[in-house]
Amino acid sequence: MEVKIGVAESPRELVVASDRTPDEVQSLVDEALGSKGGTLVLSDDKGRRYVVPAARIAYVEIAPQEGRRVGFGVGS
Repeated sequence: MEVKIGVAESPRELVVASDRTPDEVQSLVDEALGSKGGTLVLSDDKGRRYVVPAARIAYVEIAPQEGRRVGFGVGS
């Protein structure tokens, strides 16, 4: 699954490929935003850890990771 995090006053977003479910990610975001001085901690599918201060989170987009397509497909 792909998680995009917009960081305040940053022109780029942070993109994390996570093995967690959308509900698990949303729970982590809710917990981080609900605690004063909290941080959002996510690990990607390669084991890297990302720590974002909750006060700097502008938005979080949670989307299922789409399979990569190769070649041509027939439109419907």
